Amino acid sequence: MISVFILLAIIGYLFFENNRVSMQNAMKFEMMYQARMLSSSIVMKAMDDGAKNEMDLASQHDFLKHLKHCRFQVGYYDKDKQPIYSEVDEFKVTDQSFFIEDGSAYTVMEDKSDHLGVHYIVLKENALSKNVQSLRIKIIGYLVLSFILMGIVGYFLGRLFLRPVREQIESLDNFISDTTHELNTPISAILMTIQSLKDIEPKKLQRLEASAKRLSVMYSSLTYRLEGKVEPSEVLCFSDVVKERVEYVKELIDSKRLHISLDLEPTEVLMPKTSSYRLIDNLLSNAIKYSDVGDSIGITLKDHVLKVKDTGVGIDKKVQEDIFKRYYRENDERGGFGIGLNIVLAICKQYKIKLDLESKKGEGSTFILTFPVVKK
Repeated sequence: MISVFILLAIIGYLFFENNRVSMQNAMKFEMMYQARMLSSSIVMKAMDDGAKNEMDLASQHDFLKHLKHCRFQVGYYDKDKQPIYSEVDEFKVTDQSFFIEDGSAYTVMEDKSDHLGVHYIVLKENALSKNVQSLRIKIIGYLVLSFILMGIVGYFLGRLFLRPVREQIESLDNFISDTTHELNTPISAILMTIQSLKDIEPKKLQRLEASAKRLSVMYSSLTYRLEGKVEPSEVLCFSDVVKERVEYVKELIDSKRLHISLDLEPTEVLMPKTSSYRLIDNLLSNAIKYSDVGDSIGITLKDHVLKVKDTGVGIDKKVQEDIFKRYYRENDERGGFGIGLNIVLAICKQYKIKLDLESKKGEGSTFILTFPVVKK
């Protein structure tokens, strides 16, 4: 639509300029023709009187005043450029034959024969600027109407052409929704069963529980976009939320022998609890996924600023903006769906949390979240 509007604007401008020049040329020819006709009338009067300079000043002024002329304002000047009779106020004769000044068009014709003492005939026209302005308004009006019409047509054509795509997306969303809801039941059953198991090697049990919880986090991420529920916000102690979620994924952290450190100040945040869980779960999941065995994860919360820092593989500078796009994966070897950080970004936008990233390839990453202060 922008390209169409620019194209229409260019066409409209060229059309306006062409018509403006045509109007000026037509006005110039008409005024010069009328000036010649007046000059001819003066010559005929001078010839009828037998001598061009025999009329007294009063008769000369009276003749010029009542000389039948065109629709333009007329001024007659002698060879010293002094007015003999003029309807053109405060005009100084120039050598230009046609020019536009202050929205009015002027024609100056020189008659060197000086019949009746008239050396210059000046014509003034006041309607040219109004006509040009009227033309400009009409073209702008047509442009706006054309753009609106094309916008309406484009909107309905777009809906028509994109309908199959939209239907396919809806079908895919419904499929993912049905599939993920079917996954929820066995995941819950696995987690409950793990808690009741006894006489199993702790390492095997830990591995089983870590895998089940990873499935649970992935399920939560998949359903976030599909649920579309509006949850009421509440005042949360975010340090408690962080501790709870770190404890929840402890098996995942232990499975990679990661060192985790917490430095948390009690901080109040206004947002739904489920959204806070998803926010921390995805940040932790991302830090765990892109950390190597034995790396470190540090989480600090001070002055309403949360920092999640890892010493993992890091992110190249040129793709740091892309990693927040849905389905984008910077490292295919580490797995994932490419939606975790997109969910983090969506939650931050929804609850006015400022999101920053500091990262260097091979040296780890730090995600920085600045929360708005809760008003009491």
